[in-house]
Amino acid sequence: MKQNTIFVSAAALAGAGQALTSEPTTYATTRAPLSTVEPSLSSIYAAQATVQPSSPTSNVQGAAFDRIVQIWLENTNFNASAADPNMQWLTSQGILLTNYFAVTHPSEPNYAAVVGGDNFGMDNDDFNRFPANISTVVDLLDTKGISWGEYQEHLPYPGFEGFNFSNQATYANDYVRKHDPLILYDSVASNSSRVRQIKNFTSFTADLEAKTFPQWSFVTPNMTNDAHDTNITFAASWARGFLEPLLNNTYFMNNTLVVLTFDENEEYPIPNRVYTILLGGAIDKSLHGTTDDLYYNHYSAISSVSVNWGLPSLGRWDCDANVFALVANKTGYKNANISLDGLYFNESYPGPVSDSKYTAGWWPSPNTQANCAAGKGVLPEIVKTWGNSTGTYNYTNVYPYDQLAGVATGGTPVAGSMDSGSSSGSSSSSSGSTTTATATGTSTSTGSSASASSSKNAAAMGMQPDDVMKMLGAVGLVAAFL
Repeated sequence: MKQNTIFVSAAALAGAGQALTSEPTTYATTRAPLSTVEPSLSSIYAAQATVQPSSPTSNVQGAAFDRIVQIWLENTNFNASAADPNMQWLTSQGILLTNYFAVTHPSEPNYAAVVGGDNFGMDNDDFNRFPANISTVVDLLDTKGISWGEYQEHLPYPGFEGFNFSNQATYANDYVRKHDPLILYDSVASNSSRVRQIKNFTSFTADLEAKTFPQWSFVTPNMTNDAHDTNITFAASWARGFLEPLLNNTYFMNNTLVVLTFDENEEYPIPNRVYTILLGGAIDKSLHGTTDDLYYNHYSAISSVSVNWGLPSLGRWDCDANVFALVANKTGYKNANISLDGLYFNESYPGPVSDSKYTAGWWPSPNTQANCAAGKGVLPEIVKTWGNSTGTYNYTNVYPYDQLAGVATGGTPVAGSMDSGSSSGSSSSSSGSTTTATATGTSTSTGSSASASSSKNAAAMGMQPDDVMKMLGAVGLVAAFL
């Protein structure tokens, strides 16, 4: 289905003499739904017979890993995961990230965030799509020809854009669009070559056997296997059954980093911390069964990729998100050890895909001036599209918050170490008697000491109130869907 989009860049607005605006202070509490793509069953079967998957290959060496595979499960509290025997076994094979956070609720905005560096205010699981001028991690990978792909269990054919595809025998939930991050972005979905790199699990097996597995991939089990419609006992059993053979596959394991995590926790009132394990051949065996207590979130997946391969940034919340310690150790990157007090990440800020705080025709501008974690600045195409902007939000902060909307404001602001004037500390601290994977510039303080360290970093930066910084450099973008 073709969607017409009117796009006016910030630069064009400035040239026309129109005022550039920061985040709107007023918004609507409802929005009209977008038109959905609902292919008929007959057209789906026809596409299954004709649409062929695409499996580009590459061999670009990274600082800490040459391949990253992200596998997401669903809606489970950290403690529930920690108590499961199969999750315990998987944890024994790698590093447990004890302070890895989702970015909001419900599911879909987290999936959008892990590839786009933002959730654009999404607070729903609706049929959403982002216009083609919104970039993703794919655009960063393409700058060095790094191969990528998605594997979505029971996706009916490569690049399927429908809202869901039920099990045709039981009509139970199966594949759902909201758990397919790249299909949400028209920069991928509207590109006939790119969209065929979104494939099902049959292609996972085929690519593995043919040794055409991509260097970046995202894996989503169906709604039964990911715990959404079942529980952690079922999902952890599936995860072990899926991963154990792969951990013994020499081709798959060769300098590969596997990130097994959850989209969000189950209980909204508590901090949105999710159980996350790093596995694979990129993890030295001496680190198996250890923990890393540094703060990470879903944006760390993009920043870690950027630093690992020396890629530019999207200029959004990925810009200076903490980088996985194994990457920091190899590159000398200094992470920030922030206080977690008061950080919940249970709500989204106003935006163009929000149901409760809808900003019609307004999209937040990235920070096109930032150096970001890899020190490579922002993707040139993004700079060209958005013009000279310091960003609607404080995108160079280590954790995502919005002072104006009062979202996730409980922590102490700490800018990323690659940006001018910053003085961020680092990194993974030991907890109790557990061995901890550490990053460059390690701080072994926890609790109140971490809070003191974060306050000291903020003072060293001479930081101004965030709403002032936002007003100094915020820019907008106008997009309308017809």
